[in-house]
Amino acid sequence: TLVDKGSVLFAEGCSSCHGLNGQGTSDGPTLVGVGAAAVHFQVSTGRMPMAAPGAQVMRKKPSYNEEETLALAAYVATFGPGPAIPSEEEVNAWQNASLAEGGELFRTNCAQCHNFAGSGGALTNGKYAPTLMGVEPQHIYEAMITGPQSMPKFSDNTITPAEKLSIIKWIKTAQSEPAIGGA
Repeated sequence: TLVDKGSVLFAEGCSSCHGLNGQGTSDGPTLVGVGAAAVHFQVSTGRMPMAAPGAQVMRKKPSYNEEETLALAAYVATFGPGPAIPSEEEVNAWQNASLAEGGELFRTNCAQCHNFAGSGGALTNGKYAPTLMGVEPQHIYEAMITGPQSMPKFSDNTITPAEKLSIIKWIKTAQSEPAIGGA
C-alpha cells in the first residue's frame, strides 16, 4: 500500500532527524499532526530532506518523485490528524476566483512578509519570505494551510478556501504582468 511504501521511505530518509515514529529529535521537529499537505509541500519543493542545517530551509530540486512524495505524505498522515493535500480540482478553481478580492487579501495578509509584489522579503534572524513568483498554485495553497517555517497557518475560519483561491489568482496574475521598470 501507499502507507507501507511511505513507511519504508520514511525509515530510510526521514527518521534520522524526525525519529522512527515521527516524534521528533534534537535534529528535527515532531511530525505528529502536521498532515499530508505539509509533507507534500516540504518534500515536493525540495525543502525536505534538508541539505544542511541553517536559519531557513532552502528550496532545491526534490529528492523524491511525486509517487514517493505521496507515499511519504500518506505515512506521515497516520501520525495524527492534520491538513490533507488539496485536490487538483480544488486548487485549479483559482482561475474562477476574484482577482480584486485576492489583491486586497494579499495586501492585508501576505505583503508584509512577501513584499507588495510577491517577490519576497527579509525577516529576522537570517530568515526570509520567499518569492511567490513561479510557485505552483498547489504549493501556495499548501503553504497557506500548513504554515511552513516562519509563515502562519491560515485556517479556513481566517481565510476561507474561496479567499485562498483569490489570493492565488492575484499571485498568478501578478506573475504574468510585464516588468516595465523605470525611465
